[in-house]
Amino acid sequence: MNKELDFVKDMFDRIAPKYDFLNRLLSLRQDIVWRTQMVKAAALQKDSRVLDVACGTCDVALEISSQLMGRATVIGLDFSFGMLRLGKQKLIKKNKKSIELLNADALHLPFKHHVFDAVFIAFGIRNIMDRKRALKAFFSTLKSGGRLAVLELTTPEKGILRSLYLLYFQRILPLIGSFFSKDNAAYTYLPASVLKFPPPVEFSKIMQQAGFKNIRFKQMTFGIVTLFVGTKP
Repeated sequence: MNKELDFVKDMFDRIAPKYDFLNRLLSLRQDIVWRTQMVKAAALQKDSRVLDVACGTCDVALEISSQLMGRATVIGLDFSFGMLRLGKQKLIKKNKKSIELLNADALHLPFKHHVFDAVFIAFGIRNIMDRKRALKAFFSTLKSGGRLAVLELTTPEKGILRSLYLLYFQRILPLIGSFFSKDNAAYTYLPASVLKFPPPVEFSKIMQQAGFKNIRFKQMTFGIVTLFVGTKP
């Protein structure tokens, strides 16, 4: 049994009801902008088949559907039933029938090879300890020429901005998060997991080791979020 995996899964199940609200609050609604940029960067064609890993409450899946005007088949995958339950409610409310949801683990994807035009993972890769193995799994499910888009919280590298960010992230954010979610552990885990995530250049190398080419990354909002895009040859 993977105790760390179970802890993260249980944590997301617990905070699911307040997840969207806190994302908007803690990011000052920038998370909407980040996801929009992420989907645009994948340069999807209409009628694409797309996998959204760690889909949470389906914000990325809904953005894909919106940008392609419903002309895409999207499979949203998450290991948290709590997140999927809320995502399903959103899909029903918006009558999105082209988005399917699946309860599964990113390290054990239940798909054949070469089936997706794109794979997305937003704010999920840092919760996977064996990142290279996960990236290889994403790589195998992609068609030749398919793209992987990774959006992740990162840490500004130096200067006064880094100091202010760490003050907010390590002291203020846990207080706000725990107040609204009533879950102290979750919003203590969040800054710790972000600080452990490798710098953009290092993570790009892990993508390269997994087989991806033409890897580029874009730091957004003063470097607190980084968007990575890679292509399967």
